[in-house]
Amino acid sequence: MDTIQSITEKTKALFSGANTAEFNEQAKGAMEKSAKMAEDFVAFGKGNVEALVESSKIAAKNVEALGQEAADYAKTSFESATEAAKTLAAAKSPTEFMKLQGDYARTAFDTMIAEGSRSTERMLKMFGEFAQPISNRVAVATDKMKISA
Repeated sequence: MDTIQSITEKTKALFSGANTAEFNEQAKGAMEKSAKMAEDFVAFGKGNVEALVESSKIAAKNVEALGQEAADYAKTSFESATEAAKTLAAAKSPTEFMKLQGDYARTAFDTMIAEGSRSTERMLKMFGEFAQPISNRVAVATDKMKISA
């Protein structure tokens, strides 16, 4: 019986005027903190979406440039091959034909290697540019985790 009476008295004391005000103040503080956390979470999510959109724009721009460069290279290669075919057709001897063909093959190979190097450099640069907005968001997330810890 004493236990029930003790619990009843503690419950009455908890909901008495002074304790109710303190409880309300704590609840209000908790609600404000929760609202601020929710606001920060929404802002962080918005920043992440903006970073993804920026990365997509960068990727699209670079893919377009790569496509244009590939088309330009294909056009130049076709023109060079056409010119080489005309030159080879005008060869006066098998020796001259073999020399012209060797020269063209060397030039075409060197051009292909140079174009491959340019494309590789362009793609590496593109991946760096593409990843930068996302990398920035990771840095923000890391900072937020350090602050909250």
